[in-house]
Amino acid sequence: MVVAMSEARRDATAYFRAASPWLSLVTALGLGYFTWVVFWPQNIPYQSLGPLGSFTKYLVDHHHTLLRNGYWLAWLIHLGESFYAMVLCKHKGITDGQARLLWFLQTFLLGFSSLSILVAYRPKRQKHN
Repeated sequence: MVVAMSEARRDATAYFRAASPWLSLVTALGLGYFTWVVFWPQNIPYQSLGPLGSFTKYLVDHHHTLLRNGYWLAWLIHLGESFYAMVLCKHKGITDGQARLLWFLQTFLLGFSSLSILVAYRPKRQKHN
């Protein structure tokens, strides 16, 4: 009985759940495209992308500084979300170093699609006798 309670407690302190593969793919593609637009706009096949290409071409031609600043702002927001994930880990009793590192990295790379999982997590409270 003591072992079972100890393992249950360990599971709560090491909680980690990977983000949805679809949301991960959408986020990776979006950030990848954003990176491409900001750093290598001359290599984008605008004509082949339909309305997205036309819109991107307009933004690159008329608002490249805004795109570049928005790119770095997006990464700063992801960094802020990652640090908030660390605060949530502490608040929710996730003390395992590997789990906390995974939350930090996943939230940095995927943003809110990762953070929302941690926000929704409700750890089971231990009863004190």
